[in-house]
Amino acid sequence: MKRYLSIFCLLILIGNFAYTQKAFTHQDTLRGSITEERAWWDVVYYHLNVNVNIQNKTLSGRNLIRYKVLNQHQILQIELQQPLTISRVLQDGKALTFQQDGYSYFITLLKKQTVGSINELTVFYEGKPQESKNPPWSGGLTWEKDSAGNDWVVTTSQGDGASLWWPNKDHAYDEPDSMQISITAPKHLTAIANGKLKGIVNNPTSKTYHWMVSNPINNYGVNMNIGNYVHYGETYQGLKGNLNCSYYVLEGNLIKAKKQFKEVPKMLAAFEHWFGPYPFYEDGYKLVEVPYAGMEHQSSVTYGNGFENGYLGKDVSGTGWGMKFDFIIVHESGHEWFANSITHQDVADMWIHESFTSHAESLFLAYYFGEQACNAYVIGTRKNILNDKPIIGTYNVHNEGSADMYYKGSNVLHMLRKLVDDDAKWRSILSGLNQTFYHQTVTSKQIEDYLSEHTGLNLTPFFDQYLRTVKIPVLAYKIKDDEMKYCYQHVVSGFDFPVKIKVAKKTTWIYPKTEWQTLKTTQKITFDPNFYIDYKQVMD
Repeated sequence: MKRYLSIFCLLILIGNFAYTQKAFTHQDTLRGSITEERAWWDVVYYHLNVNVNIQNKTLSGRNLIRYKVLNQHQILQIELQQPLTISRVLQDGKALTFQQDGYSYFITLLKKQTVGSINELTVFYEGKPQESKNPPWSGGLTWEKDSAGNDWVVTTSQGDGASLWWPNKDHAYDEPDSMQISITAPKHLTAIANGKLKGIVNNPTSKTYHWMVSNPINNYGVNMNIGNYVHYGETYQGLKGNLNCSYYVLEGNLIKAKKQFKEVPKMLAAFEHWFGPYPFYEDGYKLVEVPYAGMEHQSSVTYGNGFENGYLGKDVSGTGWGMKFDFIIVHESGHEWFANSITHQDVADMWIHESFTSHAESLFLAYYFGEQACNAYVIGTRKNILNDKPIIGTYNVHNEGSADMYYKGSNVLHMLRKLVDDDAKWRSILSGLNQTFYHQTVTSKQIEDYLSEHTGLNLTPFFDQYLRTVKIPVLAYKIKDDEMKYCYQHVVSGFDFPVKIKVAKKTTWIYPKTEWQTLKTTQKITFDPNFYIDYKQVMD
């Protein structure tokens, strides 16, 4: 969710979105590309062990990195962002040397890296991490106090990188198959991370919480939350059996949470209907209260929406339908399917995360309130679209595309659903996506090709139009006597998708091209607003 902007934020920020091509740096390339020092090894497992000193706002710890050798090489690249520093690296008990380039570290390995072997090294680090200036829209640590004066420490790292607070292979293409997260915090507080709690160790003045993630996890989905939490839970009877749902909130908010979090089983029912089983039954589902709006941390969704519907009390669509559900519970949990299970390989393809999850909001409404609510909500969000730059960013330099990946992306998928015109088929397509790309990192091309194959449509010009340009197709038309002439304008080559219209009260399809077509009729014509197209009447 990190880049989600409400309509109110968008109106303020429009002036900052003028499209200019960024001049990419050496650091951008190091961060955003699959370098030779990354490509030769596959991360298998992390064990992150971190000690949090709240008084000094510092971290110290280590990360054990287990990896498989894919190609013989002796230099390994990982990331850790300043002001944190790596103090030493060990492999088989021997200290390794390393060189730093920006926040990439290049570690020289002593023993020969044999193809197919599984090796480990441990990275020790320490320092005062970057503080987030505006979580979750900026990354880092947030050191807060709750209303009772208790310390409250949380992490956010989407966009800015997980290496803001722990050393790792900070590129989306490679995920560990599993991960353990051990957090040492003051004894009177609770430390929460992803996955399931495996144990708590009592130390003289602190406690160490051991959390285990049994599934692949993306780096930015790893999180840490420390606070004066109370816990309750329930069991959801889902498509794959019993799902353990756990809720961690500040003590004073327990009553409000027990009322508001009744939305969770409703969300799970709707999304398992549309997308198939929740992707992380082994790790459970958590909602964790935080002092910011919320984020899609895998199996540990963070929540700060004030225990009320809408997004921070507002309706992002302006239609009233956005107040029928808790935006953070629905949107951030939707990311469990699209972002956490199906993850982009390159941040340029973040639309895969945000467009599908924004589409999930309208599908939630369709499930509980019907098609009219779904349609109105999606169309209502169009006023937030900027068309400032393409939705897909620049590859290999860690460059996101436009924030339109939310509202424009959801309108594009909504239009595609209307083109399919068969909800059973659309459900099959969405659940099929989640089966085919289950727990994988993917490219936009893989998703586009899948949708083309399973809709039976050549969607190449469709996605080229909406993802790679800022042009909205224009359907120009003119009416004279007993006919309507119509054609597409401002479209890429091959864009010839049909549009649903009503002639009098009868629904039919027309098939515009870039050449003028003719429809013979004397009846009133109404264009279906669910198609994300501009309609322009022209005169002879």
